[in-house]
Amino acid sequence: MREGWFQSLPVTLRVPLVTAVLMIALGLVASQGVLTALRRVQDSRLVETARLHVEGLSVALGPFVLRQDVWEVYDILERARAASDGQRLLQTVVADAGGNVLAASDPKRAPVGSEMTRYEVDAVAPGAITMTGDPVLRVASPLKYQGREVGRIVTELDVTDLLAERRRVTLWLLFGNAAATAVLAFAGWLAVARILRPVGTLVRAMDATEGVPRPIAEADIPRSDPGLARLIATYNRMTTAVEARAEAERRLAERERFVSLGRLSSSLAHEINNPLGGLLNAADTVVTYADRPEVVRESGNLMLRGLTHLRDVARAILDQNRLDRTGQPLRAVDFEDLRLLFEPEAISREQRLDWQITAGDATLAALPSAQVRQVTLNLLLNASEAAGTGGRVGLSVRNGADVLSIVVDDTGPGLGPDHLARLLSSGPLPPGGGVGLRLAHDIVVGLNGRITHTRSDGATIIRVDLPARVQA
Repeated sequence: MREGWFQSLPVTLRVPLVTAVLMIALGLVASQGVLTALRRVQDSRLVETARLHVEGLSVALGPFVLRQDVWEVYDILERARAASDGQRLLQTVVADAGGNVLAASDPKRAPVGSEMTRYEVDAVAPGAITMTGDPVLRVASPLKYQGREVGRIVTELDVTDLLAERRRVTLWLLFGNAAATAVLAFAGWLAVARILRPVGTLVRAMDATEGVPRPIAEADIPRSDPGLARLIATYNRMTTAVEARAEAERRLAERERFVSLGRLSSSLAHEINNPLGGLLNAADTVVTYADRPEVVRESGNLMLRGLTHLRDVARAILDQNRLDRTGQPLRAVDFEDLRLLFEPEAISREQRLDWQITAGDATLAALPSAQVRQVTLNLLLNASEAAGTGGRVGLSVRNGADVLSIVVDDTGPGLGPDHLARLLSSGPLPPGGGVGLRLAHDIVVGLNGRITHTRSDGATIIRVDLPARVQA
C-alpha cells in the first residue's frame, strides 16, 4: 500500500497540521455553542417583546375594538409605535371579530375593511417566534376582552439589528479562531522543530554517511533529553561497531586473497620445478656437448620454451597479486592467466577442467580486470575444493546484450546454508571460513552485478552477470 501524502510529510509539519485541525474542530464546536446561546438569547428577547406588545395592546384596544371605534384604535396604535421609537415595530394591524381590518399603524398598507388573512401569512404566536434569517417577522394573536375574543392583532417586527449582531459575532469567531489556530500551529511548529532538532541531526548524520556511518559529535547530543541522548549514544556505538566490522572484513578479504594464492603455491611449485629440471639438463647438455652444434641448438630451444613457461607463470602470479590494477580493462589473456594459475590445482586433484571463453573483446574491455579476475579465481578455487578428487570444474565466459556472464560449475555436493549466505547476501558473516565467497559477493555488488545459484543434474552452478556498457 502506498503511503499517503500526509505520512510522507516530516514530523515538524505533521504535528502543527494535526494541531491546526484540532484547533479548527474545537473552534467550530465552540463557535456553534456561542451562536446557539446567542440565538436562544435573541429568541427569548423576541418572545418577551412580542408578548408584552400583544398583551399591552389587548388591554388597551379591547373596549374600542368591541365598539368598532376606528379612530380610537388608530390613536392607540400610533402611541404604541411612538413609544417604541420605531426601533422594532414596523406595523400593527387590528381586525374585528369578523376578520376585517379595523385599523393599522400604516393604513396605506392595510386599508380599513380589507381581509385580515392576507396579513397573517407566515405569522406565528408570540411564544413561538424565533430567528429565521428573515429581517421581518410576523406575530399573530387573538385580541380578547373580558374573556371574549373580539378581534385579532398582527404585528411585524424588525429584526435587522439582531441579524447584524449575529453576523458580527460569527465574523469575530471566524477571524478569532483563524488567528488563534495560525498562532498555535506556528508555535507548535517551533516547539516540535526544537524538540526534534537532535533527531534531525541524527537523520542528517545517517544521510551523509554514503555507506560509511559516522558518529555524532558529543556537542550535538542533547543532554536535556535523556531519551534522545541515549538514542544518539546507541547510534554512535553502532557506527563504531560497523566501522570495526568493516575493517575486520577488509582484513579478512585481504587475507583471503593471499590465502587463495597460498593454496596454489604447491601446485605452482610443481609447475616451476619441472621446467627448472629440464633447464638444468639442457644446460648440462650444452656444457657437455659444446662441440656439437645440433645438440646445442636443440638444448637451447628447450631452454627457451622452459624460460617462457616460467615467465608466464611469474607474470600470472604478479598480475593476480597486484590489486592496484583497477584502471586496467579486462582482456581475454586475463582468463588465460587464470587458467595458468588454476590448472595445476585441478591437475593435483585429478579433476577435469572445462574452459570456454567466448566473450568479445569489446564486452571484456568494459569491465575492470582486477575485480573480475579476483571473483573468478575465488569461485574456481571454491568449486575445485567442492568437486574433490576426480571431479569436474567448468568455467564459461560469454557476453549477451550489455552483460558479461561468468558461469562456474562443479560436480561437488553443493553449497551449505552458511556458504550460500556468504555468497548471496550482504548480512553479517556466519562463523567459519568462506571469506572468499563474501569477497566475491562484495565485488560483484560493487560492480552493480548479480550472483545466482542453482543446482541441476548433480552439478552446482554459480552465475555472475556483470553490466558491460560497450562504448559505441
